[in-house]
Amino acid sequence: MQLTRQQLIMLILLTLVWGFNWPVMKLGVADFPPLTFRAISIWLGVPVLGLALVVMKVPFFIPRERFRELFWLAFANMFVWHVLVILAVKQLSSGRAAILGYTMPIFSALLGAWFFGNRLKARSWLGVAAAALGVSLLLWHELTALTGRPVAVVCALIGAATWALGTHKLRNTTMPVATLTISFWMTVMTGVVLGVLSALFEMPQWKAPSTSTWGAIAYNAVLIFGFAHAAWYFLARSLPPVASTLSVMMIPILGVFSGAVWLGEVLHWQDWAAVVLMVVAIASVLAPSRAAAK
Repeated sequence: MQLTRQQLIMLILLTLVWGFNWPVMKLGVADFPPLTFRAISIWLGVPVLGLALVVMKVPFFIPRERFRELFWLAFANMFVWHVLVILAVKQLSSGRAAILGYTMPIFSALLGAWFFGNRLKARSWLGVAAAALGVSLLLWHELTALTGRPVAVVCALIGAATWALGTHKLRNTTMPVATLTISFWMTVMTGVVLGVLSALFEMPQWKAPSTSTWGAIAYNAVLIFGFAHAAWYFLARSLPPVASTLSVMMIPILGVFSGAVWLGEVLHWQDWAAVVLMVVAIASVLAPSRAAAK
């Protein structure tokens, strides 16, 4: 299979936007409540996404009988992921959170084999083992370090696994509406959920965002919720799994090294080893076989 030029450009932009967002998020929640940061970013991103629908003349309408399916798509693709990952970013380095968060393709491969009829080859199982070893290294460092945050590690992994399930559900949906419409309403619903959770748990911490926090909010509003999520859902729904997850291969690497350069995050040997193992794992799952290439 060959990607069109438009699809390839979208994958490259998606990789860059999501990869660099990990240190951006870390900067945004450094002295600001994380759920509130996410909620503000989403609600400022909704008009951007809505404007895209208007310009592209995509209808907003979703049939009432599809509301329940839409809710569960939003739950699996966005609710759990955005809550747990932003809490993990608050506690972990941006690079480590990126590595853990983008174990999603490995969970996707396992869920596909167990529940969606996809057979895993020997090299895919090798990739799963490499990912497990990489996560174990990170978890071991968190458990042994005095300032470790093992709960944050678990949150990132649960978020990744739930997102993987959501991706499969999105690929298999028969909802007769545009992917951009689904993305818009999932984003709106996620904004409501994050807003409620922020009010329940973070209201005493509410304050005016600093200049750096506003910059991070703007980045997330325009590039993440206004572009990246819609682009990802389009690719996940319209392309085979290998093609739709190509961009994921470089995102945690960008997250690790951009965090080290911009935020001065110290890289331990576990991080370097985990990066190598994750690349091996994801490549083993996503790279086409020789037979497919021929």
